[in-house]
Amino acid sequence: MKAYLEKVLWVNLASGDIHEQQIDDEIYRHFLSGVGLGAWLLYRHIPAGADPLGEQNILGFVSGLLTGSGSVITGRWMAVCKSPLTGGWGDANCGGNLSPAIKQCGYDGIFFTGISPEPVYLFIGPDGAQLKSAAHLWGMDAVTAEERLVAENSGRKKPAVAVIGQAGEKLSLISGIVNDGGRIAARSGVGAVMGSKRLKALVLAGDKPLQAHDPQAARAVSKELTRKIRNAALPGWMRGSLLPIGGYLMGKMNGYAPLDGLFTSALFKRWGTIFNNTMGLPNGDSPVRNWAGSVKDFNINRFQSLNPDRIIDREQSKYHCYSCVLGCGGIVDMKGTGSGEFEQGHKPEYETSAAFGSLVLNSDLDAIFTINEMLNRAGMDTISAGGTVAFAVEAYEKGVITPAMTGGLKLAWGNSSAIVQLVRLMIAREGIGDLLADGVKKAAEQLGVSNADYAVHAGGQEPGMHDPRMDPVLGVHFSADPTPGRHTIGAGQYYNIMHLWEKVSWAPKGRYADKGEEYVPNEELALKTVANACYKQVLDGAGGCLFGMIQGVEHYPLFEWLNQATGWSFTPDEYMQTGRRIQTLRQLFNIKHGVDPRSFRLGSRLAGEPPLRQGPLKGKTVRIDEMMRLHWQHFGWSPQNGAPLPETVSALELDRYLND
Repeated sequence: MKAYLEKVLWVNLASGDIHEQQIDDEIYRHFLSGVGLGAWLLYRHIPAGADPLGEQNILGFVSGLLTGSGSVITGRWMAVCKSPLTGGWGDANCGGNLSPAIKQCGYDGIFFTGISPEPVYLFIGPDGAQLKSAAHLWGMDAVTAEERLVAENSGRKKPAVAVIGQAGEKLSLISGIVNDGGRIAARSGVGAVMGSKRLKALVLAGDKPLQAHDPQAARAVSKELTRKIRNAALPGWMRGSLLPIGGYLMGKMNGYAPLDGLFTSALFKRWGTIFNNTMGLPNGDSPVRNWAGSVKDFNINRFQSLNPDRIIDREQSKYHCYSCVLGCGGIVDMKGTGSGEFEQGHKPEYETSAAFGSLVLNSDLDAIFTINEMLNRAGMDTISAGGTVAFAVEAYEKGVITPAMTGGLKLAWGNSSAIVQLVRLMIAREGIGDLLADGVKKAAEQLGVSNADYAVHAGGQEPGMHDPRMDPVLGVHFSADPTPGRHTIGAGQYYNIMHLWEKVSWAPKGRYADKGEEYVPNEELALKTVANACYKQVLDGAGGCLFGMIQGVEHYPLFEWLNQATGWSFTPDEYMQTGRRIQTLRQLFNIKHGVDPRSFRLGSRLAGEPPLRQGPLKGKTVRIDEMMRLHWQHFGWSPQNGAPLPETVSALELDRYLND
């Protein structure tokens, strides 16, 4: 018995045909499940040149190999497709409780082809799968629709639901897919693909047992990790008001050293990701004023309003995803925000707090609560939405967007009421919101300012709220990953706490290093970026969580769990080769679909061209072109254009599994 089921479900929305496909065991050994299985199937079945919003695109929902195996912090699922935002490989990662529900239906993945003539949703219960009308749900926000679907389909068990809101229905290229009342698989425009297929939701109520090769062994290891995390705690006197001091001291440090990743669990348990709301500004991590400013423009008198303690004060309960012992999420009381629209919702994460805080010079925390819930319900990516609003404010400041275009709405830095109203327009695709609902790149093209430095994106995707001028390794992943602009692939800080060198023979050993070393392209740095990317693909094939990953391999035994779940006896080096294979396949998908990897290079502003004149990142420039070339070279891809070399494709045995 293995943790994967060797079976996926195909649903043709145009014809209504539903059938199963058996998957050979060998495919799992070479690609795992999750993103690897999705990449293998989509590469083979989506023809080159397919319209991302057309009938030939495929939308897949894949569970991770480790979900239900007895391991912990391994309950992530992914949506996969051809991205309408970048034109290449698209995936979006999410927690909640959908991942085990996919497996309880008897599948490792569920894949949709074609376009339904009318709005529908897929229901899978103990008696099988069927398409049902979603006409009565079309137009509903995601949270309301999920509540209705649960009420309509509850039987022996409460179903898990993945659903789109108005943003996905209106084909916003920055829309995502929602589950668990506001958790979003947000990136790559996956919600627009779901909307283009007139697929409102998946409702999963299968009752098949979860399985693994040796769940007892996995549980024993998980018990030890759980004990460590539960024992990790911050002192009682450590309050959110002290976090800016920590950030300031970090910014003043002359170098980096390997750290025990377990310390992050105490931060996540106390605050979740929002500990960085005020820590990230003094050290330069958090972007300010559409990436053109610094903490000098958004100083402590303003950013202290984003103190994570002020958010936790509204927290009614902790939110744990499936199999998670960290519980970084939270359900918050919304009644005190002043909007009067919502009673409760998910707390805003750091990415949202920064995207609608420092990035737009907004210190109105109530507005951030309101925007977060609006976007969660609409199913729109808060990172991309915030980046697009920041672009719009600067374009307004420069006269590119005029008052006539906004209907008199004054787009000014820190004008929270105008920002809230602009988000409403984007969700509804009304007025100026229609132009902005597809993100920065499309808006800049329509406004004739595609090459402007304030049109900040990487390959069409707005970057996560972490500054590559502070962490150049992050800049490589923003620019060289097949899904650009993603802060969850790797970073220099991640590498220093993951301790991959303790398990992987070729991973550079951690050491104390001067900060300046990361700004100089070199072989060691390139190997770190390759190791980050390979390990993340293994994680995404397993259904693991980034916050588990950064506990470090000495605490989070990803490789060991995979062997316990499957009965394999692969070494860490062999699993990293699997990660290299998945990453190369995702890059090949882009090449097949005519995407030039060089076009994903981050913009000049993010590279520090020219550098900032003040703040903690003053004078910093990232030599991103040289770093990208070295990254590609060490992946076995062409250093000139990022295309995987034939000898690399052969060495990874990809030529055996692809039909091109």
